[in-house]
Amino acid sequence: MIGELRRSLVGALGGLGDISLFLVRLIADMPRALLRFDLIAKQVFNSGGLSLIIIMLSGLFVGMVLGLQGFELLQRFGSEEALGTAAAIGLVRELSPVITALLFAGRAGTALASEIGLMRATDQLSAMEMMAVDPIRRVVLPRFLGGIIAMPLLAAIFSMIGLYGAQLVGVQMMGVDSGSFWSQMQAAVELRDINEGLVKSAIFGIACSLIAVYEGYYAQPTAEGVGLATTRTVVTSAVVVLFLDYLLTFAFL
Repeated sequence: MIGELRRSLVGALGGLGDISLFLVRLIADMPRALLRFDLIAKQVFNSGGLSLIIIMLSGLFVGMVLGLQGFELLQRFGSEEALGTAAAIGLVRELSPVITALLFAGRAGTALASEIGLMRATDQLSAMEMMAVDPIRRVVLPRFLGGIIAMPLLAAIFSMIGLYGAQLVGVQMMGVDSGSFWSQMQAAVELRDINEGLVKSAIFGIACSLIAVYEGYYAQPTAEGVGLATTRTVVTSAVVVLFLDYLLTFAFL
């Protein structure tokens, strides 16, 4: 058993080293890739625009559940008017970045990994190399940058829709005063709360996009290999997001 744990640890450290070298290669080629803004804009739409529906629906229902649970909890202390504050801080600082990142990994991350993996399996990446076209710069980097740009935007939309859902339940259904809901929320939410949410969403976007393009680029050129790369993308992204969330929350506190 100790031998298996040792091999697992060595394999994990080796994978961390490989993905770190891959990130260094992406950063080195990034200045040239930024010149092709049309490719990046297309990938922002593919990663962000096509994820809007699931992000908005999830944000609405998360906000409604937060409104119900928050109202029930605050009612015990006679502080129902603070529902707006609790919903806003919970969404902006924690729920919005984390849930958006998990949904992003499940929708956009799997799409990126499977698309690049399929290009590897059908020798499209090899054909680019034979034509002196760098697949990192032409294929991988636009998708990587598109995911990084899309993630904070999706998290912001999730927060706005979530606040609407919390207001819909708290004010319209539970009878919380609308003025108290919004005024206390505006007075309590500070710039550091918004900055924490933005930093988290940006870092989660880097992590999820990096894992997706790495798994796709180094996927085995078979149908099974592409499927395994897609599965690893979701599992690894979820674990990494939750781990980074703990570290970032501890750092901000």
